[in-house]
Amino acid sequence: MVRKAISSRNRLSRNAEIAKLGAAVGASYATTAARKLFSSASRKQELDHSRELKNAAQIAERLGNMKGALMKLGQMASYLDHGLPEPLRLALSELQANAPPMASELAEEVIASEFAKPVSELFVEWDPEPIAAASIGQVHRAIIIDPLTGHQRAVAVKVQYPGVAEAIAADLKNANLLGTLFAFGFKSFNPEELVAEIKERLSEELDYTLEARNQIAFGDYYRDHPFIHIPDVVEHLSTRRVLTTELVTGITWAELLTLPQDDRNFAGEAIFRFVFRSLYRFHAFNGDPHPGNYIFHHDENGVHKVTFLDYGLVKHFTPSETQVFQDMISAAVINHDNAEFRKVIEGAGLLQLDAPVDTDVAGEYFSHFYAPVRESHVMTWTPEYSSSIVRHTFDRTSPIAQYSTVPRSFVFIQRINLGLYALLGELGAVGNYRLVAEELWPMVNALPSTQLGELEAQWLATKHS
Repeated sequence: MVRKAISSRNRLSRNAEIAKLGAAVGASYATTAARKLFSSASRKQELDHSRELKNAAQIAERLGNMKGALMKLGQMASYLDHGLPEPLRLALSELQANAPPMASELAEEVIASEFAKPVSELFVEWDPEPIAAASIGQVHRAIIIDPLTGHQRAVAVKVQYPGVAEAIAADLKNANLLGTLFAFGFKSFNPEELVAEIKERLSEELDYTLEARNQIAFGDYYRDHPFIHIPDVVEHLSTRRVLTTELVTGITWAELLTLPQDDRNFAGEAIFRFVFRSLYRFHAFNGDPHPGNYIFHHDENGVHKVTFLDYGLVKHFTPSETQVFQDMISAAVINHDNAEFRKVIEGAGLLQLDAPVDTDVAGEYFSHFYAPVRESHVMTWTPEYSSSIVRHTFDRTSPIAQYSTVPRSFVFIQRINLGLYALLGELGAVGNYRLVAEELWPMVNALPSTQLGELEAQWLATKHS
């Protein structure tokens, strides 16, 4: 009964924080509106900008201190769409890598509780200062003695925040609140399916043993890959609330953006290949594609490898689900057959059966999602182009939208694809992505079209020999 009472108080406390945030933002809008009544045009613009800055700061601060599901949404919203108010997007982006950490003593207490041993007995060295802090846990550097080699080894230790499970449970009891942030950019978007999918995935993310299994599976699949690296898991130092992996250092996303365009093109193509090889060949993918999940490695010849982190939000697709994705590409992208495409999307539940809409119009509406790979040409991704695809996907004002739904399996594939598009836009990536995609689509199996394609083909030959 005591635990239930504490949980109830925690939930009420978090709800109160959310209410305060909504009231503060609402009051800011009301005050600004009143002041604008007697202001010049330039002054009105200045007041709007000031209000955006204030709201952005309030939202980022509140979410940064509210570990759990709502902070996760803040992180996702920050990179998903450049159409968000710029001050809000920039403030939320601070949550990707600069979330307020917990005290190191608390992290050590979690570890001691999980292993029944103090940190000093588990690690040769332990850095009390976290190197990353996020919505579920934070990461510390440490040194261990590798049981296989007997040598010292640098590791990253992710420790789950005490009470975060209860915090997320409190957030998920208020499902309508999980769509709040998305309303900033997509006023007409109904986030019900997205909310349901996030609820399920976030519940899974709390179990680091599941994350460890996912990471090991990805690591086994991509073993010895020429430019994709998955950190090894240290299983004997991993539990439900502690995950220990190989420590990887390199270039961050922000640092990558300062490098020459060729380096950014490499990174864009490498991430694109990882996304769609994982989806179509491995039938799984990390559904949280954001800049904090990548580390880039650079030598005198440029960026030559990408390390992919964080396997807590992995979605496994069934063979029938991936077959539907392939059938959609075959109809809309390869054959440009709108009649066949309509049959596929009706069967998948994306479009109401016998909806009173023109087949060609419906084909163009839904296949806009595939615009980057519909034709073979060298293209340059931009934030504006990526944003246009995102907004089209969530546009519920179209006459066709009233006859369409988003099945659960498509919620996740949209997050994966749209997150990727946003990243490519920020990179300004240049390339012929249709030719690269043809190498990855199982129904095409095209020959390598780039240097990375040739390296990957050599790896595949070794992997399947």
